[in-house]
Amino acid sequence: MQLRNVLLAATVMALPLAAQAQPVTGLYIGAGAGVNIMQDEPINSIGGVSVSGVNLQTNVGATGVMSVGWGFGNGLRAEFEGDYRYNGLDKITTSEVGSGKISGNEQKFGPMFNVLYDFTTLTPMFVPYVGVGAGYQWADLKIDDPFGGSTSKTKGAFAYQAILGAALPIPSVPGLAVTAEYRFMGLAGDRDYNGVKLGNDFNHSVLIGVRYAFGVAAPAPAPVPMAAPAPAPARSYLVFFDWDKANLTPRAQQIIQEAAANSTKVSYTQIQVNGYTDTSGTPQYNQGLSIRRAQAVAAELVKDGVPKGAIAIQGFGETHLLVPTGPGVREPQNRRVEIIIR
Repeated sequence: MQLRNVLLAATVMALPLAAQAQPVTGLYIGAGAGVNIMQDEPINSIGGVSVSGVNLQTNVGATGVMSVGWGFGNGLRAEFEGDYRYNGLDKITTSEVGSGKISGNEQKFGPMFNVLYDFTTLTPMFVPYVGVGAGYQWADLKIDDPFGGSTSKTKGAFAYQAILGAALPIPSVPGLAVTAEYRFMGLAGDRDYNGVKLGNDFNHSVLIGVRYAFGVAAPAPAPVPMAAPAPAPARSYLVFFDWDKANLTPRAQQIIQEAAANSTKVSYTQIQVNGYTDTSGTPQYNQGLSIRRAQAVAAELVKDGVPKGAIAIQGFGETHLLVPTGPGVREPQNRRVEIIIR
């Protein structure tokens, strides 16, 4: 009784602790098989006479279950199951005269209704779960006599159980999982077999099984990462100027018109207009001259249809020479404005 109460209390207390689980949703079926170990059954009376210290011992036996259930999508599952347990009889023990061998078996079978909870957020590889159940079990006791005969009688009783298990999903088969469970099941009250009244019937079962949930879609394949498109290369145009001049030549106007026309054929974020000079003159004068040249080109771009707000003007004076020279050199290639479409 004490072990049963501890297991049931632990199961009920553990149910609220599982939060944000993502368990089975919808219809599922399951099956399992394993071993069943019975605790000693006390013999409470014989022929109406109460006895104490007399127990019926059994051998390790077999068990099997089949279930059909429904997952509610919030961590809870409810299921109906049919189960079967078989244990061969071993001996009768007494506290006073020792023990005596006995032959026969006890078989139990019946329906159970279980409520379970899946803990899918606790581990990445498998899904622990707990559950409690109630139902009805028929216990058939068969005792062989030494002369080859046997007596058999079946009694029914209310049954209860606690379940601790874990499911290991099979990724290659969506919805399929391998399960491993421990179950404690007890039968309530006494059972009278032709004047022999047996007391508590406690069972400890370990099972391995499978469970299949219907309607589970295969996981979508991971999206293939797409390479980011390479940024469009900047397009640049060079406009050259006469020495110490900021006015535009006909050839310069033609180049600016070409740049303005091409800017309408591409998607751009900014048009840079950068002015430069050669090294003749003072740095201060050249800085101002480079800005005037850039302003002249920008004004022509606006005249050719480029929005003024899209143009950024800068003057670099005699820095960033296209053709490296010493100071005071009149180099035509350095007297320029560069139009850059980004």
